[in-house]
Amino acid sequence: MVQLMYKVNNYITAEELCNHLLDTPLTRTTRGAVLHYLGVIENQRGDYSKALSSYERSLEILKIALSPNHPDLATSYNNIAMVYRGMGEYSKALSSYERSLEIRKIALSPNHPDLATSNNNIAMVYCDMGEYSKALSSHERSLEIRKTGLPPNHPDFAQSYITIGNVYYNMGEYSKALSSYERSLEIQKIALPPNHPDLAASYNNIGLVYCNMGEYSKALSSYERSLEIRKIALPSNHPDLAASYNNIGGVYYNMGEYSKALSSYERSLEILKIALSPNHPDLAASYNNIGLVYCDMGEYSKALSSYERSLEILKIALPPNHPHFGASYNNIGGVYYNMGEYSKALSSYKRSLEIQKISLSPNHPHLATSYNNIAMVYCNMGEYSKALSSYERSLEIRKIALPPNHPDFAQSYNNIGSVYINMGEYSKALSSYERSLEIQKISLPSNHPDLAASYNNIGNVYINMGEYSKALSSYERSLEIRKIALPPNHPDLAASYNNIGLVYYNMGEYSKALSSLERALEVFKKSLPPMHPHLALVKTSIENIKKRFK
Repeated sequence: MVQLMYKVNNYITAEELCNHLLDTPLTRTTRGAVLHYLGVIENQRGDYSKALSSYERSLEILKIALSPNHPDLATSYNNIAMVYRGMGEYSKALSSYERSLEIRKIALSPNHPDLATSNNNIAMVYCDMGEYSKALSSHERSLEIRKTGLPPNHPDFAQSYITIGNVYYNMGEYSKALSSYERSLEIQKIALPPNHPDLAASYNNIGLVYCNMGEYSKALSSYERSLEIRKIALPSNHPDLAASYNNIGGVYYNMGEYSKALSSYERSLEILKIALSPNHPDLAASYNNIGLVYCDMGEYSKALSSYERSLEILKIALPPNHPHFGASYNNIGGVYYNMGEYSKALSSYKRSLEIQKISLSPNHPHLATSYNNIAMVYCNMGEYSKALSSYERSLEIRKIALPPNHPDFAQSYNNIGSVYINMGEYSKALSSYERSLEIQKISLPSNHPDLAASYNNIGNVYINMGEYSKALSSYERSLEIRKIALPPNHPDLAASYNNIGLVYYNMGEYSKALSSLERALEVFKKSLPPMHPHLALVKTSIENIKKRFK
């Protein structure tokens, strides 16, 4: 009965039944089994400390009742590891997964599917730790075992290709990730019924890659296909539906369609409020995403409120140094940064870094992001030597943690360039921006928005150097890409028109400048709230040009 209630997502009834059974006389092995199911339910609800307690109590009973290398003990260690992973305690998770694998190596045949599962789980922890080569090695070991023990189109192969794709995705090798995800989908189409939830997961993964490649229409199509399947296969308030709306919101966010993004994120949150306990970490993630949209819309008080709500939930749900706290403080810092409250931003970014130093390996990519953000604040405070030092520390970590042409390297060189431009060292700035662009040309599709940003930055250097024709050429290349990659009213298009207008202004071609700036204002009016500071800046520029005609 407990199993049945769990399978239909009736977690509350299943949990009540488990607690009732534990109050009755049970055999040792039955008590261990009930505690196991209670742990499963508590983990699913995000109650990690309770889940850990239930799993550990179950393990203690099983240690007495079973031989030391019984497969059920391996399952217990596996479940304990799963909780530790959810809590962000990766070293403990790795230790428990490795203990599970040791038992399975003794108890099972060398090509048993459970050995493949163990290697897969160990790989996922390595991926969380940012140790991608170790993760890839373990995933490939898992795949080898499955190739020996299973028929060629078994669903477990699909799982292997998904997890390998996940590593490539985290490494920024999007073409390899896409290939792995598409291989997984091919197998699932053969092995599973057409509306199986696993197909939805594969379409979701493919959408994720397309989104990071800047191919937003393809990403949206894949996410919507995933959602269609989930609507057929799952109950109306299943958490996976919330995940689909969340991902669709992410595409709209990247496309600059903030009202659509907000609507999708809020739909996701509504479902999670029904499906999960009130302090589940996934709700924190939803509030975080809503905050992200408000921040880009310039509604900073709403953004801060959403981020702080997210943080409140995490403080209840997770241990104090979980990596998610690092992300929360980082986002709060981002709002303060946009509000120009640099001391508060710096404080939040440094708090994020402190947590990451405790919870993550010393060369984890997330630490590079924190050093990057700290540098960004220093740059805006005019403390350029401190900014340069932090950006270079970020770059050092990325050189250790990531493959040589990962898009994050482009970001590092771009940011170092921004310090040099503020220091007036234009040749160094230009060199850094061009290095960034070289990497992006290798790692990203030719019309990815990030390339447009690089051409824009190169244009910024040329305008500061007084080389207006070169600046215009770079800004126009940036605009060409944005017209292909982004919807017509994306704020970045307005930024491009604004920059082109400023070049024309400096060249003394005031009618062309006015035309470009008015186009920028039109786009900003459609994409941003009426009190957003960008609108005021463009209006001021237009007024200054009109004075020239009087």
